[in-house]
Amino acid sequence: MIATQNIPKTSTQKRRSRGAAWWVYAILILGSVVTAFPFLWMVLTSLKTYQDVFQPGIFPPNPTLENYNEVLRNTGFLRWFVNSIGVAIVSTISVLIFDSMVAYTLAKLRFPGKEIIFVLILSTLMIPTEMLVIPWYLGALKLGIANTYFAIALPGMITAFGIFLLRGFFESIPDELFDAGRLDGLSEFGLYTRIGLPLITPALAALAIFNFLGNYNAYLWPLIIIQSPEIRTLPIGIALFSGEAGAEWHLIMTASSLAVIPVLIVFAIFQKQIIEGVVLTGTKG
Repeated sequence: MIATQNIPKTSTQKRRSRGAAWWVYAILILGSVVTAFPFLWMVLTSLKTYQDVFQPGIFPPNPTLENYNEVLRNTGFLRWFVNSIGVAIVSTISVLIFDSMVAYTLAKLRFPGKEIIFVLILSTLMIPTEMLVIPWYLGALKLGIANTYFAIALPGMITAFGIFLLRGFFESIPDELFDAGRLDGLSEFGLYTRIGLPLITPALAALAIFNFLGNYNAYLWPLIIIQSPEIRTLPIGIALFSGEAGAEWHLIMTASSLAVIPVLIVFAIFQKQIIEGVVLTGTKG
């Protein structure tokens, strides 16, 4: 047989491949512009005065940083920011611990009803959050934890999605590794911590990032459970700039520009894990 891989491309084939590449680049550039435009508009609006916001044009005619001074000094932004970061960190740590334990149990231990329990856990993914806030709220009232940081974090301290994701990774680990660990005298908890967790680090990183960002941006549940101004989170605080008298768009955009900084930092540091996480969530399960 003739080896076709060494046959050089003709000039026509080269032109076609270059043309196809340019089309791909053009589509990617267009998609990037469409995606980045709202972010750029938000930042530029944060540099406008209240009057300039309602003037035509994207770029501020008289750029100013006074909005940032107003948000940082005369509002509770810093407190909202700390609250959101704290709740997101606590929820993320809890999810990594409890989701991984449950996932390991459902993947590597044998007991009656295991698959039924897993199906019941997955079925909760089909229930909209709007239907869960009422039992969450009633439960928080009965436990006496309403209007507390713990109440904000509680619904997100264990997730069905995390259990589903991590179970698939635990199942991909050969049982022979755990059998060898048992022969060496490791307990079940030792197998989980010393063999299981190190081998699913990419999945843990992806779950941590997604969970942190989700809790950082949570709005509906904190809005319902919070009454005290001192424990408001960022989304709730930013919503205060809009009222019956109108919306202070220059302050909303300024606060939003500041609020997105941690998200950008997380992406800049963990962009490899985020991309891997997107791929992994589509290929594992």
